[in-house]
Amino acid sequence: MRNSGITVLLLVMGLVAAPLLAADTISRGIDTFTTTKDGSTFYDFSKNPIPAGFFCPGSAAFTGRIAFKGLPLATSVPGALHGRDTVIERLDDATFDASGAATTRLRFRALSMVSLEPLKTTCGSFNVFVSLAPNQRTTLMHIYRVNELGGTFVAPLAVDVKMSFQPVRGVAGKNLELVGSFTFPAVAIPWATSTPAGTSKVGSVVVDTNGDRIPDASLGGSTGFNAGWTPGAVATNLAGCTVCEPPECHIDPATGKSHCTGGLVACGNYQCP
Repeated sequence: MRNSGITVLLLVMGLVAAPLLAADTISRGIDTFTTTKDGSTFYDFSKNPIPAGFFCPGSAAFTGRIAFKGLPLATSVPGALHGRDTVIERLDDATFDASGAATTRLRFRALSMVSLEPLKTTCGSFNVFVSLAPNQRTTLMHIYRVNELGGTFVAPLAVDVKMSFQPVRGVAGKNLELVGSFTFPAVAIPWATSTPAGTSKVGSVVVDTNGDRIPDASLGGSTGFNAGWTPGAVATNLAGCTVCEPPECHIDPATGKSHCTGGLVACGNYQCP
């Protein structure tokens, strides 16, 4: 009887310890985001103008700003990403050392944006679509665990994009394209092992990664790592609304590119997507 009691105690201790041991490693996976549509996501061409003659013979160089909003990514199962338009992949399992630090490689896997309104030129108006160019660069992500609920991470974000200018009224096949390369500097961002009740979870998904609206790549879901969420955060704000996705902005001062995500709030009978 005495030995049975010890065995039961050890089993109970093992069950209690299991989640803590599992938290020592964050499995590779994806993090998904929703681009804002309030004008805070934009590309400023003042530092790198669109050249004269790009839109049509005789068109002037463009040095203005184009604002973007998210265009939900196409997935094999409709709604699998809850309307999100940006996917970043953590490529390696990240194991914490004795000081609570871990590393993994990071890269953009999918991006889908469209201009808030058509770009007006002397050659006509163009809707501007943004997707990823082939062969995305990888960067190094440093993750720090403060407690069992999460911590902070820092990582530069490198992204190479394809910008497609499609005539609002024009001949099919006359679309114009530019490519751009951006690197958002690393800043400290919180992360949490879980998100508050009422927020959306993402599992494995097949998603369009090249902007042709055809799902082409299978990606693993989020795995105990939720970027942007403060550890132990409560999703309900003072107005009784639910924060669906925390706000975050990345700015590349070298190119004038700003990409802001989140800030989604659900109130009343409306629920988070």
